Amino acid sequence: MTATHRYPYRWTLRDARFTRDKGKVFSCFACGGGSTMGYKLAGFDVIGCNEIDPKMMHLYELNHHPRHAYCEPIQTFKTRRDLPDELYQLDILDGSPPCSTFSIAGQRERNWGREKKFREGQQAQVLDTLFFDFIELALKLQPKVVVAENVEGLLLGNAVKYVRDIYAYLDAAGYLVQHWLLRAETMGVPQRRHRVFFIALRKDLARPFLVQKDIFAEAPALRLEFNEPPIPFREIATYQGREITGENMRKYWDNRKDGDRNMAEATQRLEGRAANFNRGYAYPDKVCPTLTHDSAHPVCFDKPLFFSEEEYLLASSFPLDYDFEGRGTNLVAYVCGMSVPPVMMANVATEIYRQWLSKISQ
Repeated sequence: MTATHRYPYRWTLRDARFTRDKGKVFSCFACGGGSTMGYKLAGFDVIGCNEIDPKMMHLYELNHHPRHAYCEPIQTFKTRRDLPDELYQLDILDGSPPCSTFSIAGQRERNWGREKKFREGQQAQVLDTLFFDFIELALKLQPKVVVAENVEGLLLGNAVKYVRDIYAYLDAAGYLVQHWLLRAETMGVPQRRHRVFFIALRKDLARPFLVQKDIFAEAPALRLEFNEPPIPFREIATYQGREITGENMRKYWDNRKDGDRNMAEATQRLEGRAANFNRGYAYPDKVCPTLTHDSAHPVCFDKPLFFSEEEYLLASSFPLDYDFEGRGTNLVAYVCGMSVPPVMMANVATEIYRQWLSKISQ
């Protein structure tokens, strides 16, 4: 930790000291454990997880050794009658329901209500209903706090009606909820990543924290304001990634212009078509672009190179010794792109503990 950043983005699981004295957390839609590592950095004891993808569950267990692990759809998990007592005594129920159908990019409304799966081995699911399955689990387990992270696009256009439904469902489950749009680059993460956090406090615990939100409603006071200095790409650049040698990709890179955000702009200039939006440029003096879970790796603006594995890890604030079993850059990109940056979640979890949980009688 430095004077300007609460948590270091360059760290290792081997050397981290997890105090586990701030409360118990269970993580849903856990993927490789980005949020799990954030809670651990903040001092929480993450006792288990639920994840549908057996490959991701394997990585999670390999790196985090959960006491309770359930590799199954949340629709199955929420109906279980054999859950241990520990899960009914949680401080935080955490989840990042996959809602790519609300992403700013892609088809958005056209994909709402359709079944989808991210990888082979997963069951197909209607992604825009997973949030409500997660809330049903919260109704069952009744943790003190519910934290749900999601894409920025959930706040745009017609998707806003889902936000209203989320509030209504959490209210019916016994929680007072608020949401924040947070920027990872202001939280000590070397990446531009904007995510929505829904944070809900159980109503029977909320009375000491209530403030007048507007003329109609009260809400538990929680300040989430982060103003850490940005970390430019040059601080994490290794320039060890694969060289751009393909004829088309190299043509687009050679025809880049200062100020271009991604290769799509050169593609449009040269060919008049829309493509390569996910191949964002990392400028040495700017925070690197948002990392996605697909194989369209970002590229260095000043050198004809794709991102290296270490650059992915650092930009995501993942530990440098996270064990991917040597399975390559595409897997690193997928896990980092699908995960909450640990340092981002550590900052959120720290404030939840400092402002709420530390003041609630056990």
